[in-house]
Formats: sequence, structure tokens, C-alpha cells
Amino acid sequence: MRTTTITKENQDALTPSNVLADLLEGNKRFTDNKKENVNYLSQVKQTVGGQFPKAVILSCIDSRVPAELVFDQGIGDIFSVRVAGNIVNEDVLGSMEYACKVAGSKIIVVMGHTKCGAVTAACKHVEMGNVTALLQKIQPSVTTISEGKNKALDDASIEEVSALNVKHSIEQIREKSPILSEMEKNNEIEIVGAMYDVSTGIVDFYEINF
Repeated sequence: MRTTTITKENQDALTPSNVLADLLEGNKRFTDNKKENVNYLSQVKQTVGGQFPKAVILSCIDSRVPAELVFDQGIGDIFSVRVAGNIVNEDVLGSMEYACKVAGSKIIVVMGHTKCGAVTAACKHVEMGNVTALLQKIQPSVTTISEGKNKALDDASIEEVSALNVKHSIEQIREKSPILSEMEKNNEIEIVGAMYDVSTGIVDFYEINF
């Protein structure tokens, strides 16, 4: 049974590639249904005085995509940022800057997923209250995939939008956060993209540069 959580010394010794490997292994345990036996109460007590997460994961609010479970992580292991369509805004950027620059996380994962309701809504040009402004952040990807097509996007095209939207969010992080962009250039962190398949539980990574 795992009873410990990440210490400052553990975190300092990690590299982005170490963390990516750990996340990949965790997802493999998840899909094999061989998750670690974790004493969460022990971890709760150990993290009272502070936290040293190794990664920050930006994912969708979709109830089928809980990052901690998908990567088989315990309390204190990751920062989880969730917003419909895994889009980037000022609050998300601030959260990531805190996670990496202040709290020492080594990797940012932007994780989209199949069958995404927010992406589907954006493709169908849904407008409703504050949802309208949120979906506008997905529209650049919709426009790119829609180019040259004279009819509504089919299911396969919507999945292409989801994948492209992850890449767009990564571009937004690099363009709008000088802090994170500089950290990545200095090899202090890595920013990677991933897609989660809601039918298999498998996370497929891309944008891996190391």
C-alpha cells in the first residue's frame, strides 16, 4: 500500500520526462484495472503542511475524465485545472503559473477527450448565456477544420476539432504566459498535449519534445 506523498526533495529530483513517464505508467495501471492501493487518509495528513505536485493537468469538466483517476494519482500528486473544453483564459494561466513557478510542478498537460460536449456545442454554434463566450475560445479550431466543407461537421471532424483545440490551448499558454514560455525554453518544464478516449480510458500523448 502506498502511504507516502511527494516531498520537496522528491519534486526537486524530478524532470519533465520523469513525470511524463509516471503519468503514462499511471494510465496503464488505470486501463489494466491495477491501480495502486493508496492510503488517502495518510496522504491527507502528510499534506497538511504543504504540497509539492509534480504536474498540472488542464482538462475538461466532463464527469468521465477525472484526471486523478485516469493517471492513478494520489492526494498531493497533481494540480487539476478543469474547465469545459479545456480552454485557456487568464484564470487558467494564473493557476498554471502558480503551479509551476511557485509550487514547482515539472510538466503541464493539456488533455482533451473524445465525445466532448463543449467541442460539439462549438461545432454546432450553440449560444447560451456565458456558454457563448466560452465556446468562442474553441471556434478557431472549428473554423480550421470546417474550411472547405459545405455542410455540418460529422463525428470524425468533431474529433479533429477536439485534437486541434488541445494544440490551440498549448499555443495560447506559450503566447500569453511569458513566465511559462520562459520556463519551457529553460527546460524547467515541458508543455504537452494529450487526448483521452472515453471508450477505452487510454490517454494518447503528443507535443512531446524531450
